[in-house]
Amino acid sequence: MNRIIFCQFLQKKSEGQDFQSYPGKLGEKIYKNISKDAWKKWISYQTMFINENKLNMFNFKDRKKIEEEMKLFLFKQQ
Repeated sequence: MNRIIFCQFLQKKSEGQDFQSYPGKLGEKIYKNISKDAWKKWISYQTMFINENKLNMFNFKDRKKIEEEMKLFLFKQQ
């Protein structure tokens, strides 16, 4: 059975994610408020963001930069 949520990114009811795809409190917020479609849009954008900025996922500062960009992208910095 599909889980329907109000997606804050799309601003409409949409199918929720099947599982929490990001750790911690931010992950909980994403799971509760971001749809599968919006998460797919983020993943595509994230790839571009990492490549354009030459970020390294093994670097803590780079991961923090990606997380900040994710908050801006998904929640328009709420």
